[in-house]
Amino acid sequence: MSAAHILVVDDEPSLRKYLQTVLELDSYRVTTAANGTEAVEKVQQQNPDLVLLDMVMPGPDGLETLQRIRQARPSTKVVMLSCVRDTRKVAQAMRLGAQDYLSKPVQKEEMEEVLRFCLENMEPDGPGAGEAIEVSEGVFFFSATQQMRQLRAQALQVAKFDFPVLLLGESGTGKEVLAHLIHKYSDRAHRTFLKVNCAAVPSELLESELFGYEPGAFTGANKAKPGKFELCNKGTLLLDEIGEMSPALQAKLLQVLQDGQFSRLGGRTTVKVDVRVLAATNINMPQAIAQKTFREDLYYRLNSFVLRMPSLRERREEIPMMLRHFMIRLADRYACAPLNVSPRLVEACENYDWPGNIRELENFVKRFLVLGDESVAIAELQRGSALDMHNGTPAPVAESPPQPQPDLKEMVRSLKNGAEMEVISQVLEETAWNRKRAAVKLNISYKALLYKIRQYDIRPRQVG
Repeated sequence: MSAAHILVVDDEPSLRKYLQTVLELDSYRVTTAANGTEAVEKVQQQNPDLVLLDMVMPGPDGLETLQRIRQARPSTKVVMLSCVRDTRKVAQAMRLGAQDYLSKPVQKEEMEEVLRFCLENMEPDGPGAGEAIEVSEGVFFFSATQQMRQLRAQALQVAKFDFPVLLLGESGTGKEVLAHLIHKYSDRAHRTFLKVNCAAVPSELLESELFGYEPGAFTGANKAKPGKFELCNKGTLLLDEIGEMSPALQAKLLQVLQDGQFSRLGGRTTVKVDVRVLAATNINMPQAIAQKTFREDLYYRLNSFVLRMPSLRERREEIPMMLRHFMIRLADRYACAPLNVSPRLVEACENYDWPGNIRELENFVKRFLVLGDESVAIAELQRGSALDMHNGTPAPVAESPPQPQPDLKEMVRSLKNGAEMEVISQVLEETAWNRKRAAVKLNISYKALLYKIRQYDIRPRQVG
């Protein structure tokens, strides 16, 4: 296989030369461009496998150049080169189709990890491969493995046909994102998309939530209110956690799927609607049918087509992309600089089983962003201390051989924690427990200080 061809685009000659030298030493074919206009020309003429594109340049900047490259060669992968202050621009670049980003000054190890991920996930079948596709505002569908590319292709195919789809998979895998993808590429894309979590609404209220009610239907019903089916007419309705719906309400839902009509709660007339229903659940459907908690006829009505969302441990190759994606998105949300995602951290994340799936990974990145301590983040994964999003218990981890006594790392960590606690306590006392002043003196963020106070259970010292 021939060496991958990389185009380096930056207005700084010294950085262009440095990146070219480093990449050529790793056996890549490298060409360079000093501005966006030259970059687009070389993309059209040379069709490189990947472009390293500077965010801030005179003339067409990185975002404009990215858009032109995507128009000229949609399948070309682009990695942005950004300063730490460019968080919002990087987030916008990811929405425009950039695969990843590298923070300046570029670290060789991090660049190798990003290039390995992007180039190993090249798909010869055309554009859109190995990308994070934005399916709605701030919601992305990842497809960097063969399994996920096949799922994406199935979703795009079934989107064209107007029948119910049953979405299966563990909690936190992204079934709602898959529903958004189906809606986006359907003929109803310009219409309403609504989601109802059947587990979050009490069963006695779910009927009125879905089908609405007339005045006097129950105490407090002073005026008519349309339900989600009416509000979603001509659009797509996602019934999340449908396995939690009561059997009585399942019967009414079955009628709507069959006839396209229903009566509001307390109503005497029928309402006709045209709604595409997508249903998602993490339960074992055959078992629920056997136990009479889910109607068999409704199941067969819903499963015209079934898509199963794999767990994150079944698609570990996507973890590097997701780590960087969440880092950019969350840094943008909290208006702070994104942290470096090192190969060591990526490896620790790839080795963890993620019982809470993508939702747990996002929360992990959030904690890492707040605390800013990579060693603490990695230790959390190694100990399996991240919470299982299913039941709030510690996630299962592989058993390690019993240790007869604490090893050197544990002893050093214990001493470090003790010293850190003592320093924080002392500064808090010196500032009369003014935590904002203490955070400034300690040169850490206010949130990080609050976390440390809770972690070590630090309290004001008693006098007398």
